[in-house]
Amino acid sequence: MKMANIPFGITDWEKIETVTWPGEKGQAIWRTAQFDDIRVRIVEYSPGYIADHWCVKGHILFCLEGELRTELDDGRTFTLTPGMSYQVADEAEAHRSSTLSGARLFIVD
Repeated sequence: MKMANIPFGITDWEKIETVTWPGEKGQAIWRTAQFDDIRVRIVEYSPGYIADHWCVKGHILFCLEGELRTELDDGRTFTLTPGMSYQVADEAEAHRSSTLSGARLFIVD
């Protein structure tokens, strides 16, 4: 990833409008900032959230709060807790998120 055309700036995430996306169960609440080709988000998953799709977009994801379960299409599963992250490239491995207790994430893609 090349980061270009992004002057120094500060993001006050509380001032960014939220968008709610329904999952198969529960919901995801996004706050999104776009910096040229780079999307940066704070995402909150409600307790019981299950994604309604398999994602093939690359991400760098950092768990701020809660617990996130990520399932890969080959059957492997991984659990993130606060302070843990994962990274995956575009089109590398399809993945799907869920959480029993809810989670808050910082995502760059």
